[in-house]
Amino acid sequence: MRSAHSLSRKLLILCVEDNEVQLRLRKLVLERDGYFVVSACNATEALRVFRKNPVCLVLTDHTLRGATGTQLAARMKRLKPEVPIVLYSGRPPESMGPVDCYIHKSESVEHIQESSVRPRIISSKEASRGRG
Repeated sequence: MRSAHSLSRKLLILCVEDNEVQLRLRKLVLERDGYFVVSACNATEALRVFRKNPVCLVLTDHTLRGATGTQLAARMKRLKPEVPIVLYSGRPPESMGPVDCYIHKSESVEHIQESSVRPRIISSKEASRGRG
């Protein structure tokens, strides 16, 4: 069995955030740990990137231009229901809907990665292997 760190080297995360500074920071931290990261600044761009790439996890803000994180998650789940979606926001949504996990923005990116991102990516990858 490979370690979580070695698995991360082949996995692609989609980060969605309309604040460019926050987006660059999140992307930098995840890439530093070996993940491949694609990013989007709004819901329309996120859906385009999501359709075209083998994304294994989405990390999205809730307040976006053009949609909320839960609305975006609903659209993404219709396309790829097996991909976990983590809502990363300063304010929890009224309803989680299709979102798999909520994390408050006060949590550090490193903490999020250890407690949520890596386990969800690994379980998503293992589930997709079981279907093949």
